Amino acid sequence: MKENMPSALAFIFLFLNISLLNGQSPPGKPEIHKCRSPDKETFTCWWNPGTDGGLPTNYSLTYSKEGEKTTHECPDYKTSGPNSCFFSKQYTSIWKIYVITVNATNQMGSSASDPLYVDVTYIVEPEPPRNLTLEVKQLKDKKTYLWIKWSPPTITDVKTGWFTMEYEIRLKSEEADEWETHFTGQQTHFKVFDLYPGQKYFVQTRCKPDHGYWSRWGQENSIEIPNDFTLKNTTVWIIVAVLSAVICLIMVWAVVLKGYSMMTCIFPPVPGPKIKGFDTHLLETGSPSKQKVDQRLTLPGRFHKLDDAGTLDS
Repeated sequence: MKENMPSALAFIFLFLNISLLNGQSPPGKPEIHKCRSPDKETFTCWWNPGTDGGLPTNYSLTYSKEGEKTTHECPDYKTSGPNSCFFSKQYTSIWKIYVITVNATNQMGSSASDPLYVDVTYIVEPEPPRNLTLEVKQLKDKKTYLWIKWSPPTITDVKTGWFTMEYEIRLKSEEADEWETHFTGQQTHFKVFDLYPGQKYFVQTRCKPDHGYWSRWGQENSIEIPNDFTLKNTTVWIIVAVLSAVICLIMVWAVVLKGYSMMTCIFPPVPGPKIKGFDTHLLETGSPSKQKVDQRLTLPGRFHKLDDAGTLDS
């Protein structure tokens, strides 16, 4: 046996020298890049593989939970893409510490990453807010502002209190180089004043839970601030006032032209006397000396015959 030892060691050294000359070596140390949960119900971990030593290298992710001695392998290497491990609801526990390690192995040897300690509650990174809408509005004092509103991420349950979400918006004009950022707290709307008329503004939003990280910035939306927003508003009111004045003048003119007819309809004339023998013309003049009243009407109960001359018989 002792005689064979030198030859065996020589063979090993020869093999190693040949392997090194061919650029083959054990794999480099992998590094866990990030672990993220979008909703406290699932999470994914990604890693950077490192060098492969010039040989086909296999990678595996193993984990154990705090207080448990059993080590488990990643349940899903496909859902989240290359060099990743996805944990569905079945494998996710909150308020538990995961000890996660990535292992690399090839024909020349193996290596392992530094362990990463993960609490799912503190690795939440939600999806960006959705339904971003922009609208230019005006206050009663004619001051213009940009009204921005949005909705929480679809998969985030903020109504039941499972999440407390905070938001940020950022905007810039097309001529600016840097973004202007505003923290909005838990409200899903915001007003921006002091805008430059005639310029186009770009807006984005993002959100963060009470524990965890900011989401990526959401889809960009844009709007142009009109130059003549106030002028347009004033012009509309001027047109309305002019039309109202014209309508009023037409109505007054119609009333004046047809005033007599309207007064006749409202206050019809009093009919003249219907008593036979009255001269309505004399009644209008009010001259009693010229009244020619049929004397038969003044002597009730007596009848006289008028002669041909028109005088009364005695």
